Amino acid sequence: MKKKILILAGGYSKEREISFKTAKSVYKQIRKDYNCIILDPKNGFIKKIRKFKPSIIFNALHGRYGEDGYIQLILENEKIKYTHSGVKASSICINKLISKEIFIKNNILTPKYLIIKGNLANNPKKVMSYVNKKLKFPVVIKPVNEGSSVGVYICNRKNFINNFIKLSCEKEILIENYVPGREIQVAIMGNRKLGAIELEPRRKFYDYKAKYDKNAKTKHLLPVDLPEKKLKEVENIAHKAHKITGCRGVTRSDFRYNNGKFYLLEVNTQPGMTELSLVPEIAKYKGISFYNLIKWILDDASINR
Repeated sequence: MKKKILILAGGYSKEREISFKTAKSVYKQIRKDYNCIILDPKNGFIKKIRKFKPSIIFNALHGRYGEDGYIQLILENEKIKYTHSGVKASSICINKLISKEIFIKNNILTPKYLIIKGNLANNPKKVMSYVNKKLKFPVVIKPVNEGSSVGVYICNRKNFINNFIKLSCEKEILIENYVPGREIQVAIMGNRKLGAIELEPRRKFYDYKAKYDKNAKTKHLLPVDLPEKKLKEVENIAHKAHKITGCRGVTRSDFRYNNGKFYLLEVNTQPGMTELSLVPEIAKYKGISFYNLIKWILDDASINR
């Protein structure tokens, strides 16, 4: 009898569409060997989970309510095995403020930053004056707890206010120094340093469109053209970040490499699994097929993550 696998996808975040793409890619890989369904966590989804009685839930959700500890807590309460990181690690990593504080405490280099919240967020001119004193332009502004580069803007003095206003509905906004240089991403698979990939976006940076739109024509460079010592260094940093934040399963850490230094931007606890996604590409380069990657993720699933 085939194992039952329920793939959670869609959800309430701005990354709903990408979540479905991940789910469909996973479904295509495992449908022959497992009894699979894709379920959107809306409209009494807990009843549907209980009715289906899955052996494992593959969490293909992205963004808020999917990789922030919210859905993980529900699955823990249901006592069903699920994939990727647990409640605590998910809530830490999606919150860029908390994760940055942990990076700094553990001597991991990350761009200098400010947090804007409360009444100050309603006064962009005052914020700009504050940024001028504390950071150097250009800067990057982003929501504290979104993924997939949603709501991320690179700003100079001319466009700062206009871009900041776009995020005025956010409770907390992170502003950090823009670090120029190369974009390096590292995948961790359990306790294994799976490898790195370099990105050359035609756009200003590896934003939402560069990640998911074929027409963006982002170059994926494998192997990464770095000395072996430097490759090991960035893989070690990613592995350290994975461990200190309490992550499980597969993660992808995003870095900027500038003047011989790696700056960790964030750890993604549920990296995408689409045809343009980086972790499957790194795994393939290391001799791990997409099917075997998904199989490993399923075998790694557990309760109390």
